Amino acid sequence: MMRQPVGARQQEVSRPQLIQSMIDAMRVPDLRGKILFTLAMLVIFRFVAHVPVPGVDPQALSQAFESQALLGFLNLFSGGALANLSVAALGVYPYITASIVMQILVPVIPSLKALSQEGEYGRQKINQFTHYLAVPIAALQAWGQLTLLRQAGVLPFIDFGFNLPTMAMVVSMIAGTMFLVWLGELITERGLGNGVSLIIFGGIVASFPQVVGQGLLESQQGAGLLLLAVFTFIVIYSIVLFTEAQRRVPVQYGRSVFRGGRMQRQSGSTFLPLRVNSAGMIPLIFAFSIVILPGTIASYFRNPLSDNFGSRIAQFFADSLDPSAFPYWALVFVLVVIFTFFYTLVTFQQQDLAGNLQRNGGFIPGIRPGQPTQSYLTRVLVRITWGGALFLGIVAILPFFVTYATDVRSLTLSSTSLLIMVGVALDTMRQLEAQLLMRNYEGFIR
Repeated sequence: MMRQPVGARQQEVSRPQLIQSMIDAMRVPDLRGKILFTLAMLVIFRFVAHVPVPGVDPQALSQAFESQALLGFLNLFSGGALANLSVAALGVYPYITASIVMQILVPVIPSLKALSQEGEYGRQKINQFTHYLAVPIAALQAWGQLTLLRQAGVLPFIDFGFNLPTMAMVVSMIAGTMFLVWLGELITERGLGNGVSLIIFGGIVASFPQVVGQGLLESQQGAGLLLLAVFTFIVIYSIVLFTEAQRRVPVQYGRSVFRGGRMQRQSGSTFLPLRVNSAGMIPLIFAFSIVILPGTIASYFRNPLSDNFGSRIAQFFADSLDPSAFPYWALVFVLVVIFTFFYTLVTFQQQDLAGNLQRNGGFIPGIRPGQPTQSYLTRVLVRITWGGALFLGIVAILPFFVTYATDVRSLTLSSTSLLIMVGVALDTMRQLEAQLLMRNYEGFIR
């Protein structure tokens, strides 16, 4: 098929740029194959998400999700599969947890740090260790989820314990998680975009129409719904703005080349992009996991009819860390800010930007190479991360204030879902942009 050059593209003004770029992508055989392969893998994921484990009481499962905030949070990362208690109920959350743990352990353990510096071989070994770690994490999470659901009456016909039916459910849920991870890696390798992120994205998009439709049917407040829609568009715009925002640090490169029988010095300039929000959604995952878990555990130990000290403590934690209470969201905000700085600085130390610049003959004007460059970049990163940390904190607590401002409680604005959806969409569009530019097409990201 004849490729369409940029000059010809500039003459077409009848179609919007994004639509025309998507049409161009479908005209290229290999790029069309990547897009169709990605869509096929997402369809398979949605089929697997509706295969339930045996012995589930659907009505009790629905009631458990209404009363358990932790289940709703975990359902986000299962792509809606936990709401059906399917074999893919764990989603890719154990793999995400294993990836986060490995990212924290790499700079701490010397052997892992040395392995990470061995190029492609080191990255493959660390990825292999991440897969190994995801299996026991998935087993523990499957056991914990089944225990919670058993206590909620969702599995009334299962004699829960170390027996064959229970082990079969745990193993099937582990297999479902690793199958989704495999699908995600196939998408990354043969499709378009980051596969694991697209699995989460697909689950959120698939459940979004049901949530919106239910909220519209249950709510009779037109003004509140309109205000909620305005808030949603503002949040989406802000997420795009902060996701793309970056501080460009000027960098110069100098090298010596042999020309005309003598050594000549050549130089060039570029910039080093430091993102305002380089941590992405990871701080929100950390914060919500830590805040939700104590309140959920306390809810199983509280007894309103008892007056002993342990029951009162459990009641205090259950009431204070309830998603409808202000202390819950205040703690979320503080933890999001802390984890944003923690994750950003940990990943920044792993990148060793100052060392890479020095090894490639690059330097920042006015800053000496080596440790002074590292200190300078750290100071700049800390300053711009304040903006990203406060933004993520506001995004995290926004549902609490929007719910009270609009008085629409049946349709909750999930800022975490919006952050994931917008981030994955931008990353996929960026990769499609790169594929089009390599084929002499004009892209759509300005």
